[in-house]
Amino acid sequence: MLPLRLRRSLPCGSHLAAAPTAAAAIGLLLLAAGPLVTPSLGSEQAQVSQPYVITPKRRALLNTIRFAEGTWKQGEAGYRTLYGGERFNNLERHPERLVVKRYASAAAGAYQFLPNTWREAATRLELESFNPQNQDQAALFLVDRRGVLEQIDRQGLTRETMAVLAKEWASFPTLAGQSAYGQPVKQAESLQRFYRSNLQTLVAQA
Repeated sequence: MLPLRLRRSLPCGSHLAAAPTAAAAIGLLLLAAGPLVTPSLGSEQAQVSQPYVITPKRRALLNTIRFAEGTWKQGEAGYRTLYGGERFNNLERHPERLVVKRYASAAAGAYQFLPNTWREAATRLELESFNPQNQDQAALFLVDRRGVLEQIDRQGLTRETMAVLAKEWASFPTLAGQSAYGQPVKQAESLQRFYRSNLQTLVAQA
């Protein structure tokens, strides 16, 4: 499942509660554009002008987000994945395509960016396309914006940092082990196990 979100302030990947009815049509069009309220700025240091350096810990974090969001096993194709698993080919820009399944969402890419979330990150980082490298940079921006990038750099992926990231990715668990948005969620133990294993592999390769 690609955990995407569709609530009024949903950051990256959230879902709508259910498939739309006629009465919800206008709401869905608005939701396709992404969050309608100002996202939480956990770290104003996220105002960076240089690309984020991708260390083994940061790559392991990115891969863990993809694992949680359901795009990891697809490899490079995960960067071209819409909510629900359909692929798109054009990486010049976010596809901004609303998909209606059990939920409805316009999330796309390896980290299931909603259109407005992507536009904010792309603007702040001056990203000119939706290519894989830029998606990686935007995901790190979102982590930094939540104020936990340096903490993860020092300590790795802890339950506390996962709980903060749960506000950005609904597939991450809160301290109570639940999604912050009432959606399917990965368990903390599973994410930490994946993170440690992936980091070990990356360090060995380096």
